[in-house]
Amino acid sequence: MSRMSIARIPVLSASYRLWSIGAKSSQQSASPELNDKVSLYHGDITKLEVSAIVNAANKSLMGGGGVDGAIHRAAGPELVQECRGLQGCETGAAKITKGYKLPAQHVIHTVGPVYYGATDKAAAQLRDCYLNSLRLAKEHKLKSIAFPSISTGVYGYPIQEATTIALTTVRKWLEENRELDRVIFCVYSKVDEEVYKDILPTIFPPG
Repeated sequence: MSRMSIARIPVLSASYRLWSIGAKSSQQSASPELNDKVSLYHGDITKLEVSAIVNAANKSLMGGGGVDGAIHRAAGPELVQECRGLQGCETGAAKITKGYKLPAQHVIHTVGPVYYGATDKAAAQLRDCYLNSLRLAKEHKLKSIAFPSISTGVYGYPIQEATTIALTTVRKWLEENRELDRVIFCVYSKVDEEVYKDILPTIFPPG
């Protein structure tokens, strides 16, 4: 399996220079420390050499389509065997397994909400996906984590709303917790990448 070292993925402070993005109007203050921890990566999450990749799983944890299916295929049958013993996962919760044949050491499985319209409950559940994944990473003393765009595939969460929730949630957590060295937002489509590139400077402003 080909691998992507996080050393080859630029952090935001470098990406902003590459994208020629200067300071934007934002309610957030610039934070050079955070911008040196966060990255945007357009590619295959199953190739990333990180402490943990996050799987946008279904409640059974037994694999499915999209990111979920790709992770299970790349990890091999041992992942299904371990997931079978976890007895599923509720929406917004997260559970951790080994990474098996993946370059990532662990997989953190979280179940995003199915989108039926903008509600406080759906937003809270999506925030919980990110928070509970980050808490597991901290609990297991992990140093790097990669997130897909949770719930924006077949679960139908609008990419702009989901991205804003993801970025604001992760920023707040990083401000209060110093253990993680890198957080990578991994997108698979060019459309999603452009959404992240548009919203990132408003949540993680350039210095």
